[in-house]
Amino acid sequence: MSRKAIYYIAFFIVLAVGFYYAMTQVIPGFGDVKLPVVNKVKPFSFTNQDGRQVTERTVEGKVYVAEYFFTTCPSICPQLNSNMKKIYEEYKNEPAFMILSHTVDPDNDTVGRLKWYADSMKVNTQQWVFLTGRKDSLYLAARNSYVLDDPQNNLQNINDQFLHTQFFALVDRIGRVRKIYDGLKKDELEELRKDIKKLLRERNTGERFSNNIFGS
Repeated sequence: MSRKAIYYIAFFIVLAVGFYYAMTQVIPGFGDVKLPVVNKVKPFSFTNQDGRQVTERTVEGKVYVAEYFFTTCPSICPQLNSNMKKIYEEYKNEPAFMILSHTVDPDNDTVGRLKWYADSMKVNTQQWVFLTGRKDSLYLAARNSYVLDDPQNNLQNINDQFLHTQFFALVDRIGRVRKIYDGLKKDELEELRKDIKKLLRERNTGERFSNNIFGS
C-alpha cells in the first residue's frame, strides 16, 4: 500500500472519529446503547407522605426509580434505601428525576408513619416520594407494571401475601420500564447510576402510560 493511500485512510479515520465525537456533544443521547423496553407502567393512584395523591401524571416527563420497602423492615430495606440515597444524592439537583418508594405494609405504614420515615431520611420529598395505598393496588403495580415480583402471585389471597423484594425498576419519561436492578449489588447500582443519565438524555416518543394489563 502506498504512503498516499495510508495517509488518506488515516485522514478519514480521524475525520470519522471527530464527527462521531462532535455528534455526541451536539445531540443528547447520540451514541448511547439503547436500553430495551421491559414493560409499560399502568395508570396508578397512591398517597404520599404528605397525604397528597400521586398518579402517573405526577411522573409524566420524568425518569424515575421505583422500589418497594417497609418502614419496620429489620433486614434488607435499610441497606436498600442507603444505596438508593446515594443515587438520590447524585441526581437530587436534576428536576427531571424522581424516586418512588412504595410500602408493602400499608396497614402499618400510614401517611403519618411515612412522613416520619421521610423526615428521618433527610431528603426532598418532592423528588423522593414515599407512597402508601391499598395493598392490592400496591402489589399489582409491583408485579404488572414494574416487574419486581412474579405476576402469578396475584392469584393468591392478598391477605396472605407479603412482598419483599430487593429490586429497583428504572422508568423512562414516557412510563416504560427499561431495566431491573438488584439494589444490593454494587455493580448493578453502578449500572443504574449510568443508565439514569442515559435516559435523562434520551428523547422519547410514542405512547405514554399503558392501559394494557400486560404491557407490550
